[in-house]
Amino acid sequence: MNRQILRLSIPNIINNITVPLVGMADLAILGHLESEIHIGAIALGGLIFNFIYAFFSFLRMGTSGFTAQAYGENNKPEMSLIFGRAILFALTGGIALIVLQIPIELFSFYLMDGSEQVKELAREYYRIRIFAAPAALGILAFSGWFTGMQNARYPLYIAILVNVVNISGNIFFVFGLGLRADGVAYGTLIAMYSGLFFGSFLFLRKYNELIKFWKMNELLSPSKLRRFFKVNVDIIIRTLCLIFTFAFFTSRSAGMNDTTLAVNTLLLQFLFLFSYLTDGFAYAAEALVGKYTGAKNLSNLRLAVSSLLRWGVYISVPFAIGYAVFGNKILLLLTDNQKIIEAVRPYFFWIILVPVLTFAAFIWDGIYIGATASSAMRNTLIVSTFLVFLPSYFLFKSALGNHGLWLAMMLFMISRGVMLTFLSGKYIFKKIDSSSHWKKNP
Repeated sequence: MNRQILRLSIPNIINNITVPLVGMADLAILGHLESEIHIGAIALGGLIFNFIYAFFSFLRMGTSGFTAQAYGENNKPEMSLIFGRAILFALTGGIALIVLQIPIELFSFYLMDGSEQVKELAREYYRIRIFAAPAALGILAFSGWFTGMQNARYPLYIAILVNVVNISGNIFFVFGLGLRADGVAYGTLIAMYSGLFFGSFLFLRKYNELIKFWKMNELLSPSKLRRFFKVNVDIIIRTLCLIFTFAFFTSRSAGMNDTTLAVNTLLLQFLFLFSYLTDGFAYAAEALVGKYTGAKNLSNLRLAVSSLLRWGVYISVPFAIGYAVFGNKILLLLTDNQKIIEAVRPYFFWIILVPVLTFAAFIWDGIYIGATASSAMRNTLIVSTFLVFLPSYFLFKSALGNHGLWLAMMLFMISRGVMLTFLSGKYIFKKIDSSSHWKKNP
């Protein structure tokens, strides 16, 4: 089982870790410019796209769970149709975002705090990057489907291409042409379409034979679409709660001052770095749990879940030690602005706590996605957001200031892991009738 977990998780770890590394590279490029407002502009502009793509993250998560279960059943027509539905929704959603870009911009910047100078730069960033929406959503669909097909290498290849193009483009536009946040947006735009075309090439190269199963009446089957929408609406609600929490965190940071916004933006990169690494194991969980759920193999399902959680412990402790020892050096890579560096130091201990307090939530997310246990994920995030995070923030903000904001975030993460652990017996293991579907380990 450990060999299977590592076969799936290692490519996904490399894949996922490139996502925050690109964000960190963007910040590092702008962090070495003359003013902190450029970091704030990327934070606010990026926040809009975090919200948008989090809303559409069901294209990856739902697709992965459904595909893995079809794979476990060895149902090739359904594997193909799941991919077709995902790509159809991705391209339709991307085009809709471009059409609705003006009302999205007006609504988003109405809600966000920040200085007018930062917000104007963020608007420039948004107006360019929005045209990458169809490609970005298409990449989500490709990544989810390849993962469900137990193929962790193809999402890695796509991510490597996207990140190389993105970083190269950013350096060219910012340092070569003298652009700022708009240069970073152009780099992202080009990188996303490069990834979409490469994903299409990889699909046709290995899975071309599955296209024969595409039939419009099957793609739009009412019964299949009802199940697709039921699970994905739960995932959307769950994800909206998650992105609301981070949006609230960033907005309250901006409401304090531009320096606090820059401080928390930099510190969040450490949280994102660990979360994306841990999500490599969560993606392995999606593939394995989905496969064993589809195959009705309870013994291997239990073994996979226990093994995945052990791997979460194995990586969290060394990561916390690494942050404690090397965190300052990582910070210096992100910015050489001494004012910001000094402002970060009082809050850095929160980042050292992140790995051990958050790994359970990330691993369980993958397990629940693989089992398509979407209602439990939805309910957990609703409770963690509105009954834990927000009350904690308002309770501690006056006395603790920015520390109160970080305390609320940590309590939010802890509550997710605790509740998902408690609910696993009902929503993960009892879905399989062990008395009639028990299978021995191969």
